[in-house]
Amino acid sequence: MSVVVYPAILDDSENEKGYYTVTFPDVEGAITDGRGEGKAMANGSEVLGALLYDVPKDQLPVPTDIESIRKNNPDKLVVPIFADLEKAKLETKPATVKKNTTIPGDLAYKAEQAGINFSKTLTEALQHKLA
Repeated sequence: MSVVVYPAILDDSENEKGYYTVTFPDVEGAITDGRGEGKAMANGSEVLGALLYDVPKDQLPVPTDIESIRKNNPDKLVVPIFADLEKAKLETKPATVKKNTTIPGDLAYKAEQAGINFSKTLTEALQHKLA
């Protein structure tokens, strides 16, 4: 299991009471929100995983000492939030792109008649070729 833990700031000062904005001082771009501490922390875990699952271990940001963050944010809730990077990797769906390709007409006809999925077949062929 590849688990990371970072301090997070839960702040409801600009929202209605109990609706938190969640930020991570050590992880650029990691921001989310949630109603109640539990939902805010769960959403924080998701955003951490989504942003860090493909970062090499030796390049992960170094977590700041949580007490120093608490000291600098006395009126906010500062908590540790974890993310399971292996789980995040499995749950993150890679983006797909559309590619235009040209194949012989008779081959296209035969494949269509056979009910072959062109995208799936091309993906499988590329994965095999690149392995």
